[in-house]
Amino acid sequence: MSDTAVFLPGSTIGVMGSGQLGRMFAIAARRMGYRVHTFSPEKNTPTGQVADLEVSAAYEDESAVRAFAEGLDVLTFEFENIPVQSIQWAAESCVVRPSGRVLHVCQHRLREKEFLRAAGLPLPEFVEVHSAVALREAVGRLGTPSVLKTAAFGYDGKGQRKITADSDLAEVWSGFEGQAAVLEAWVPFEREISVLVARSISGETAVYPVCENAHANHVLDLTLVPARISEAQAQEARHLAERAASALELVGLLAVEMFLLPNGSILINEMAPRPHNSGHFSFDASVTSQFEQQLRAVCGLPLGAPDLLCPAAMANLLGDVWSGGEPDWAAAAALPFVKIHLYGKAQPRLGRKMGHLVGLGGSLEEAAARVCEARRRLQRL
Repeated sequence: MSDTAVFLPGSTIGVMGSGQLGRMFAIAARRMGYRVHTFSPEKNTPTGQVADLEVSAAYEDESAVRAFAEGLDVLTFEFENIPVQSIQWAAESCVVRPSGRVLHVCQHRLREKEFLRAAGLPLPEFVEVHSAVALREAVGRLGTPSVLKTAAFGYDGKGQRKITADSDLAEVWSGFEGQAAVLEAWVPFEREISVLVARSISGETAVYPVCENAHANHVLDLTLVPARISEAQAQEARHLAERAASALELVGLLAVEMFLLPNGSILINEMAPRPHNSGHFSFDASVTSQFEQQLRAVCGLPLGAPDLLCPAAMANLLGDVWSGGEPDWAAAAALPFVKIHLYGKAQPRLGRKMGHLVGLGGSLEEAAARVCEARRRLQRL
């Protein structure tokens, strides 16, 4: 099928993966009249609960993947840890957007960093590491502190280890043995920021306001939009995100995580070719949410306006919030400018993303105060 094919409402869209990102994508798609099928190894998933069809099978099950793809017009994905082979099987029966090439680059830290470097985009210095000896040499080159990361299957701080002058490198490597890894130079950033950019089949782009992100235990805790940075810095961040999307020849949505340094320069940290946790504010505070934008891009429709309607703050709800029992939803709902989003996960666990809150306000400070107060009210102390 043509790379420029357009899929109008009534078409069937497949989602590889079945978590909360797919859930919110499916909500946006069904609102616009599309049918949604989801594929993952799990059952009764966040996406499956709102999709028209939930298929539960292993990503490596070729016959199941091919049968799934035959019922679709276009396929997209909601996370990167999917075998590229699965996408290639699907691509024989339906259009896949973004392409398997984009997935191949972004699901592997080393490939991603080499791609960014080849594209002339700024990023922290890094060294490939494949053995304890190579780790020692890399630390000698980059110094300490530095960060060792697995090349694949890492997110929310998983597969990472900070290295200091006192670290036992043999002990550190024992946790990475048998895996490709990347040692990154430590970045003394001033702020962590991210930019969402959508790119259409014609190369049109729509770039969202810069997000300012605060993490706790390597997991996103709070996002503020617009970020508290200068207009020149915001323009540069948005420009870098557009350059990355163009270099990838992306059709879809790309989240670009970045570091803002004290001298005002910006380095790219990681990319994700799908909706992103830091973009959840857009469901309530943007003309077009990141999920509708992903839908528009992969279906070949014109992109929507990414404009912010008012300042917003997003606070993640981890399983920790349930530690004192069922959260006090009524207390949070009593704040009229706060929106509650839950993902349909039955079992709260420490560190597990269960939902999020979005606070809206006339100012960023007001939005942040509202969302933090709502999260505080949830916990029964």
